[in-house]
Amino acid sequence: MIIYWILLALGAVLLLLYIPAKLRNYDVKELLLKTFTSVCFCFIAVFLAYLIPWGTPARAYAFFVIGGLLMGLLGDVWLDLKFIYPKDDRTYTFAGFYSFFAGHVLFILGMIINYGDPSRLGYIFIPIIIGFVIGIINGFMGKIMKLDYGIYRPIVMGYGGILFSMTLLAGSLAWMHDFQFMTLNFMFVGGIFFLISDLVLSQTYFAGNESKGVIIANYLTYYPAQFIIASSLLFIR
Repeated sequence: MIIYWILLALGAVLLLLYIPAKLRNYDVKELLLKTFTSVCFCFIAVFLAYLIPWGTPARAYAFFVIGGLLMGLLGDVWLDLKFIYPKDDRTYTFAGFYSFFAGHVLFILGMIINYGDPSRLGYIFIPIIIGFVIGIINGFMGKIMKLDYGIYRPIVMGYGGILFSMTLLAGSLAWMHDFQFMTLNFMFVGGIFFLISDLVLSQTYFAGNESKGVIIANYLTYYPAQFIIASSLLFIR
């Protein structure tokens, strides 16, 4: 497990280097630091997946998690490119949303395949339905929250729905299994950090608040979310 701790420590160091760079400027050097930080949580998942025996449901779950994290890495790149190339802001913003949306779909599929119970489908469908209802409501509450979604309202509702669904599903399945599987517990906690991160990020994207406090809060919740999700493979069975 030394490799796991090295990658985790390296990710933490890169994050501490990246945040000040982000506060100074949006440029290619800053993007490279962000990319390498994201590569660390992907490498953690790949390394932990390597330790899982072939041909097991746990191995399948690991591949879904790796895929979801890779989509997160792509989303990280697209969303920073929108600041480096502001003329293509709309294209990169949509690309980022779509990447993270696909990532959460993969997380959901992995959890259902490895932990779902066909005889207890309510634990799967109810949290997903509730998640999308919350996402839709969120899309229509922009003015109340002083957020201007503009042309992004549909994707905000869709992405919000899938993010809430992933988090609630992890909590629901953990509850179904009496919180005995640390993998699900980690996914639930990671989902909560993800939610907090995106709620903070919405202040930057849709309220024009680019204060240092908002930027720092975003990354101090987003990256723990991804590293926690990657670390869920520590306990997979």
